[in-house]
Parts: sequence; structure tokens; C-alpha cells
Amino acid sequence: MSTPIKITSMDVARMAGVSQSAVSRVFTPGASVAPATAAKVRAAAKALGYRPNSLARAMITGKSRMIGLVVAYLDNQFYPVAIEKLSHALQAEGYHVLLFMASNTQGEMERLMEDLLAYQVDGIITASVAISNDVTRRCADAGIPLVMFNRGQPGAGLSSVTSANALGGRKVARFLVAGGHRRIAHISGWQGSSTGQDRARGLREGLAEAGMEPDTVIDGMYDRDTAAAAARRMMQAASPPDAIFVGNDHMAFAVMDALRDMGLRVPRDVSIVGYDDVPMAAWGAYDLTTVRQPLLRMVDATVETLLSQINDPARAAQNVEIDAPLILRGSARRGEGDDDAGL
Repeated sequence: MSTPIKITSMDVARMAGVSQSAVSRVFTPGASVAPATAAKVRAAAKALGYRPNSLARAMITGKSRMIGLVVAYLDNQFYPVAIEKLSHALQAEGYHVLLFMASNTQGEMERLMEDLLAYQVDGIITASVAISNDVTRRCADAGIPLVMFNRGQPGAGLSSVTSANALGGRKVARFLVAGGHRRIAHISGWQGSSTGQDRARGLREGLAEAGMEPDTVIDGMYDRDTAAAAARRMMQAASPPDAIFVGNDHMAFAVMDALRDMGLRVPRDVSIVGYDDVPMAAWGAYDLTTVRQPLLRMVDATVETLLSQINDPARAAQNVEIDAPLILRGSARRGEGDDDAGL
């Protein structure tokens, strides 16, 4: 069996009648090249079966055009959609995405750093992953910018992009109070995360405006089973809540399923409000009132922040919060005149 002949950029240059550097520019995203030259080079490359060597180019330019995307879990319906949008946005800018899965256990992100550094990624996006001081230092030492998506870490000196979580919690509190609810409970997101903490804080602040406080608060850990068990415990109490704000839609669906199993009616017996507005929230089986994460705006801000730091390593970290509207559906009782305006 004969050994396949390896086609090089020099072969393409000879066929196209251009320099090797012109071939390199054609296959380098963002590089300047005349349209006629690009057409000749691409035609020659197709005829010869040439494929540019991205790793070799990375060694020459010092840029891999790869972004490491680190995600804690995909059970939450919000993250598959977010990953798709982030990937498309980065690809539109000429970058390839390497997806890594990481738990929030001690040392997990530190272990992944070895792979991220080995692939010579140009930047890192983490989605709901905690970042240690060691990871922050190693990124800084390697000159790799990192942006946290849907999670913040005050004092870490890292860029982050989130919805306005505390404001979202306040909107939920005001809406439920206006709907006549008086025993408002909260199944929070994991209290080790900024998003879980901020949404819970916003609810408390909004209730305090009305001279109220949460009836019960239980950490749902962003876990379906934990959230369902919390809802059953709340509703079996002597004075059960008449409304439950659940820290994300993923848990809210589990809560609604558990309440139905108990023979309770939503919203007649208890109102339910979530956070995220994943596509399932609009399904007739749930019809969930929820705070909508402004996903496209969050993705655009994340990509813009990361690329600006890749292009200007001296650029200071940015913490972006984007307003999130409350979307009213059928899972929560409304006050008279309630609509989306002002929420």
C-alpha cells in the first residue's frame, strides 16, 4: 500500500501562482487578502485536497484560535442552549470551541487546567464553575483571559457576565406580594454560588419592602430530587406556603411534578415561580411564570469581553449584569392589573 502524499501550503502556492505567505493569510481568520487571491488559493487547495494545519499555525503565530468552554453540568436545560449559542458566536469570530466537563468538587478545575494549557487555548469561558485562586494565578501567568458565564466571583479579579440576579429576585417578591401571597417560600439555587445567593438576597430585599420575610428557605442545590423533597417538606408543614420561588426552572419543574403527585393544584393551592425561562417553561404541562435570562445578550457580552481581553491583555476585568424580565404565565396567581410592564 502506497503512503499518501502530504500536500503542503507550498504546493498550493505553486499551483495558485502566489506566495506561501498568501496561502497562510487565506486560511488565517481575520487576515487581509485580496478576494481574487483568496479565490485562486481556495481553488488550488480544493483541487489538491489541502487542509491547513491549525496546530502548526498555532506554533508559528502563538494563537491556537481555540477557546476552552468549561461546563459544570448539562442536566439544567439552560446550559445546552447556552453552549450552542456560545459555540456559534465564537465560530462566527473564527474560533474553535473545546468543551470540557467539570464538577464543582475541590481541585477539579485545577486538574482541567493541565488540559487547557496543553491545548494552548487563547481564552477560557466557564459556565457555573467555581474558580480557585490557583486557577486565577495560572491563567494570569499563561496570559489566558477567563470569563465566567452565569456566575460571578467577587474579589477574584475575573470578568463575569450574569443576568441581574438580585433584581430578578426582587421582581419575583414584588409580583407575589402584589398577587396577595403572604407565605412566600424559597427553594434556592446552590448557596455556594453567586447566582443562588443573589437571587435569594433579591427575594429577601423585595419582601422586606412589604414588611415581610420568606416563610421558609431551603437550598435546592440546583438538583431536581433535592428540590422536590424540599417542596414536599414545605407543603406538609402545619402552615404551608402559598407561593414558592424556585431558584431555577430545572428545579421548578421537579417541584411542580412533586406537588401534582401530592394532589395539589398549581396555582390554586400554591403559586410557583422559576428562573431562566428555558423552552420547557412555555410548555402547557408547566406554563411556568419565570424570570427570563437574557441569553443572547449574555452570550454577546461574554464573547465581546473575552475577545477584547485576548486582543488587549492589559484590559481590566469587567463584571456585566443584564436586566432579566419576569415572564408571566399560568403557574402563579396574579394581582389585579398585573402584566409584564415594569417587571
